[in-house]
Formats: sequence, structure tokens, C-alpha cells
Amino acid sequence: MKLHTILFSWLALALHLPAQDKDGFTPLSGGKTTAGWTNPYEWGKIEVVNGEFHLTADKKFFLVTEKKYSDFIFEGDILLPTGKANSGFMFRAQSGPNKVFGYQSEVDGSTRNWSGGLYDEGRRKWFISPKKSDKESVAAFLRRAGKTFKRNDWNTYRITCKGNHIKIEVNGVVTTDITDDKDSSGVIGIQHHGEKGQTYKFRNLRIKEIK
Repeated sequence: MKLHTILFSWLALALHLPAQDKDGFTPLSGGKTTAGWTNPYEWGKIEVVNGEFHLTADKKFFLVTEKKYSDFIFEGDILLPTGKANSGFMFRAQSGPNKVFGYQSEVDGSTRNWSGGLYDEGRRKWFISPKKSDKESVAAFLRRAGKTFKRNDWNTYRITCKGNHIKIEVNGVVTTDITDDKDSSGVIGIQHHGEKGQTYKFRNLRIKEIK
């Protein structure tokens, strides 16, 4: 282990901060609390169960990081509830009272199979990868990404942002690889879509900032 990694781990322990793992990622979950995260909404229940974040609500809400990130590699696992369900990983997102908007990597529980697509929450919506109502764009997306998402199991997302380059991977498959200049910095977020009484589960959330 490199000296700077050892020193960082010691400092993190002393200050009760999350320590980097051997791959240089900093955990954003896995403990017993939601330290480092905030709920900008007046509703939504968040529990930490065996290191997992469990989100339950009757209306849509997002749990977001207190810190903003610019260039990074983010990874996280999600398990959708049974029945009607939809979620997403927000990144470089913007938040305010009862509001979160911006880039979202789609987690799609429906049969259209758009998981790993890039959605612009609260703004342009399905503007690219795939483009809504664009048969050619949707067909191209489904050819590369349509079968990678596991509806009733855990799924691992990896989102890489460097400058205006955005890449999304689902279970090791590249689903989106585009350039866009809309946002260069913002929070990371996880979503409950608002299905009454349903619980969305997230684990292994971690990030590595790119300098």
C-alpha cells in the first residue's frame, strides 16, 4: 500500500471520515448512518440496514450528497422493489428545497428496457441516449444496452465524468457514451420514484475524484 494511502486511512480513522479503498475510491455508504448525505425534501423515510440505504415514500424524492463533484468515477448498486418501479442515479445534479434536477442515469423497471440511458430530470428529459420518440435512437440504445439490466436482482452502475464527456455502464456494459456541456459540477443523488410504500435499496456507493 502506498504511503499516502496509509496516511489518508489513518487520518480518516482519527477524524471519523470515510477511508479510501485499495482502488482509490471513497465510500459514500456502508456505515451505520447517512453522514455526508441530505434529504432536501419535507418527506421521505431513509433507513440504513446492514450498510444499505433503504428509501421509502409515497411521493418522489431524492437523497443527495452534501458535497458537489465535478470529474469523477462513481459506482453504486441498486435493487428495485417488485411491481411498478423506476429510479435513477443523479450526478452533477442541482438541488434546492423540495427539488432536485439535472443528469440522471436511468434505472428502468419497465419492459421498455431503458436502464443506463441518460435522462435530464426536470429539464430536457429524454434528450439523448435514447431520444424519446426517435425510433432509430431507441433501437440503437436497445441493441447495446437493452438486456444488461437485471429486473429482480442487484445492478451495478458506473458513471464516469471528465470534462464534457459522460459515460454510463450497467453491469459492465457501456450503455451511454456522449458529450454534453449542460452541467460541470453538482451532487450525487439516489431516487425514490414515489410508489406508495415501496422501498428502494442502494449499496456500495463510492466515488473516485479525477484530478
